[in-house]
Amino acid sequence: MGTEIRTFTTLKEMAEYIVDQLEQHRASFEDYSQWLGSLLRSCEEVHKNEDWYQKSAAMQKNVRAPPKKNAPETKNVGKKSKGKKGEPSIWVELGNILLSSTDQGQAETLFEAIEKIGSKIQELEKFKDSVQQLERMGLGKNVEFIVYIEDDIPKKVVLHTKGDAAGEGAFKFETALSVPAVYTDFGNS
Repeated sequence: MGTEIRTFTTLKEMAEYIVDQLEQHRASFEDYSQWLGSLLRSCEEVHKNEDWYQKSAAMQKNVRAPPKKNAPETKNVGKKSKGKKGEPSIWVELGNILLSSTDQGQAETLFEAIEKIGSKIQELEKFKDSVQQLERMGLGKNVEFIVYIEDDIPKKVVLHTKGDAAGEGAFKFETALSVPAVYTDFGNS
């Protein structure tokens, strides 16, 4: 999504947003994991003796479910292989992008996406825990939460005090009542 700033009027509203984001990322994680599994099963007959396939199949077994919030992050999953000396790379540079037409390239791309989504799930879980801590502390009354979100992950929260009903920041209603006076001449009858 990129970078955005969102304002939440309550902690409950912010928690609901985080739960929604977690559900979306978990669904993507599951979809990509299934796609990767299907790809590896379809490649098994042709590539089963190749080193990249054996490594990918072993790593895919470890990526069955979204990571738990306290699970250590995995590194080097889905990294672009440079190839051994004398071995051609599966990636071709074209300007600022890398191109590949191989099953290995597709598998690496899926692994990389799964890894990034897994990291986002972990970060969102940590943020959700922090929001729960704020709720336990009793924070949230007369406070707005301005949240800086970068790449779908909340990074910073600014607490902004709401004005109370009688004070600053609230709408005020003022009126004046005027009644037309009836004039009668009592002295000239």
